[in-house]
Amino acid sequence: MGFGAFGWFWGAWGAILPAVRVESGVGDGELGLALLMVGLGALVSMRFTGYLIDRYGGVVLPVVVVLFGLCGVLPALAGSAVTLSGALFLLGATSGATDVAINATGSHAEAVTGRPLMNLAHGIFSAAVVVASLGTAGLRALGADALPVLGGAGILIVAVGIVVLAPGSRENIATEPAPKRRRLEPVLLVFGGLCALAYVVENAWQSWSAVHLDTTLNAAPVLASSAPAVFAAAAATGRITGNALLRRLRPVQLLVAGGAIAAAGSVGAAAADNAWSALIGIGVAGLGTSVCAPTIIGMAGAWAGPERRAGAISTVTTIAYLGFLLGPAAVGAASSVWSLPVALGGVAVLALLVAALGPVAGRASVNSVAGFGRGGKS
Repeated sequence: MGFGAFGWFWGAWGAILPAVRVESGVGDGELGLALLMVGLGALVSMRFTGYLIDRYGGVVLPVVVVLFGLCGVLPALAGSAVTLSGALFLLGATSGATDVAINATGSHAEAVTGRPLMNLAHGIFSAAVVVASLGTAGLRALGADALPVLGGAGILIVAVGIVVLAPGSRENIATEPAPKRRRLEPVLLVFGGLCALAYVVENAWQSWSAVHLDTTLNAAPVLASSAPAVFAAAAATGRITGNALLRRLRPVQLLVAGGAIAAAGSVGAAAADNAWSALIGIGVAGLGTSVCAPTIIGMAGAWAGPERRAGAISTVTTIAYLGFLLGPAAVGAASSVWSLPVALGGVAVLALLVAALGPVAGRASVNSVAGFGRGGKS
């Protein structure tokens, strides 16, 4: 439920962002600067949240989810660039904390049940993004502004935190005392760097697919605007399917396959000569890249073991989040030097790197305490 609530908000956010810009009275440049606060807030909170979970256990999850729901309403109340930036910083901080908490809880559930769950959980997130995005678009067509949309999403998220997640909050995710001294282990850099590459690929297509269809292929506005939904729907499908495949495959095998498929889809979409072919490529890229990040996060959690799982996941997701933030900007910079198709074709190279370096992560996690998948090893 935590992943579903998380996805519901961000699906609604993407669709309501134009209304937030108008109602806060900011221009495109001011909005771009304000949106940076989301990433900054997340980077500030993610490592600390991992420490809190290792120290206090499951109670952290419902607390940060409720705070996230409350802060999600704040952008609708902003009336200037300054207040919008402050609201987005708080939103980013609680979003980053929620991201770490739900992933730590998912990794803990995998260890307890002995079954792969991370791809399924991330699939629920992607499905919620699609449903919330389409639902918000419908509300916008009826004339709804930002406050009812974000307020409704906030109420739903708070209810999930209190009614669904709080009853299980006494479960101690960290079953052993966390070590007093912490160091950044090289293994976590491997996981984090690989996950960052996967996020660059994922967010590049999520952010630039509609622009590619519109400007490169001269697609009709309705068709071009459907590209992010196609990508998100493919990602949901890929994650749910990938979760089932982990009953037969080792995580590293799924990671290599996902990177290769994402590379093939990226090449197809970037080189397409018409919008429909590009949409097929975007869907294939979504299928492939969707399984990469959750699989890597699950491998990191399995490697860390129960006493430091949340701290390890917070480290990996913090490093990975840099890729998520920098991906769209890197595509934009590359497109200004060459062209958008060339820049998006470069994304395929990064997907191939994920596939090529997947075995490195597999070897790094070979001594995991709570492996999962075939044979119980990564």
